Amino acid sequence: MLSTVADQASGTGATAMPSAGQAPAGVAHPKTIKSFVRRAGRTTTGQAKALEEFGPQYLLSYAAQPFDAHAAFGRTAPLILEIGFGMGEATAHIARVRPADNFLCCEVHEPGVGALLKRIGEHGITNIRILQHDAVEVIDHMLAPASLDGVHMFFPDPWHKKKHNKRRLIQPPLVAKLAARLKPGGYIHCATDWQPYAEQMLQVLGSEPHLQNTADGFAPQPDYRPLTKFENRGLRLGHGVWDVVFRRRP
Repeated sequence: MLSTVADQASGTGATAMPSAGQAPAGVAHPKTIKSFVRRAGRTTTGQAKALEEFGPQYLLSYAAQPFDAHAAFGRTAPLILEIGFGMGEATAHIARVRPADNFLCCEVHEPGVGALLKRIGEHGITNIRILQHDAVEVIDHMLAPASLDGVHMFFPDPWHKKKHNKRRLIQPPLVAKLAARLKPGGYIHCATDWQPYAEQMLQVLGSEPHLQNTADGFAPQPDYRPLTKFENRGLRLGHGVWDVVFRRRP
């Protein structure tokens, strides 16, 4: 998810906030903000081949103008934004079990983009489009108010050290932006394997006046979100996993 569920379930995910770039208006924490941290990684031959073969069909170009979902997907359907998908294991699974939904997925890590394109080709998935661009800029400049039916943010980088907590992705300014872009009844689904971050997610989403928790605290794991092999490994080691699901109020 700007880092894979696989990578992130072990606490090494890359979805976080800063790096270079101009901070969007209204963001009080750090001076510059990004929805990711660049990670080292080599694109494999298979990923490179998938980028070449499937990129023209499934990769979208960033443009600071309203996103035309019908033109991008060739149909009108509920639109789900995913912020960070890493190697795309969960993304591909969810798109396959929810064929009636369109998934707009942001990830800057090229090996991960190639990996998801490879899964798209292998499974014949048609309801995913990828923006290899900072999700914050996509939200600010491409997504209109009340244009989303859902948002997925799975296993973002927990930034374990207290002095780095401000770099976490789930912060009030971003949540406010997302809430504004949800249709009434639309949802935000976050998941993490780091309990202090899970508690922060509950607090931040619970403080957004336009959102309402779907559960009394943490939510049961929705059936569409799969357990990856790395997440299963963490569970065997006794690591917990927490899901947080809020809906936009009418």
